[in-house]
Amino acid sequence: MQDLSDGVARFRREVFPAKAELFARLAGTHRPTTLFIGCSDARVVPELITQSEPGELFVVRTAGNLVPAYAPGPDAVTASIEYAVAVLGVTGIVVCGHSACGAMTALAEDTDLGAAPSVAGWLRHADASVARTAGAGPDRVSALVRENVRAQLANLATHPSVARAAGTLTLRGWVYDIRSGAVAEVGPVADRGVAPTPQTA
Repeated sequence: MQDLSDGVARFRREVFPAKAELFARLAGTHRPTTLFIGCSDARVVPELITQSEPGELFVVRTAGNLVPAYAPGPDAVTASIEYAVAVLGVTGIVVCGHSACGAMTALAEDTDLGAAPSVAGWLRHADASVARTAGAGPDRVSALVRENVRAQLANLATHPSVARAAGTLTLRGWVYDIRSGAVAEVGPVADRGVAPTPQTA
């Protein structure tokens, strides 16, 4: 914890003064342009990867960058999506998977998650992706990471706030490679009624 305290002190001393004007504006306004849904993995830092300033991204991080299909009732992921789209008015959503994802590796290798039942239950949201990549061979983890991003984009389209914003909201699927820093686009999503962006990152 001392490392964190030292980091806060360095932020206040070295970083904050250089961005004081930005933080003064942000104190009274919150207008991110993009909802970034990524994995909870500590190696995947959305603001670092995209070189975004504070206030530009509304970030949701879940194990395996999973987005459950919409269902009525309180749910943290659904509430965050709805808030970003319906209240903040973001114009883009990125779902970002990554190489060496622990969640996708566990599923691809059929790891026994008996000691982590909540994790096992959560990862059931990737069942369709697991089924679609059966027989993918030695590169199954990479195939599952990509297929999982596609599946989560499809799940996003089931959310009423996203469906209502069709035509003004762009969905993008990314896969970030930790070793090289490369970001590859995964798609398409045009058949879901949400405008795709064909360019690569």
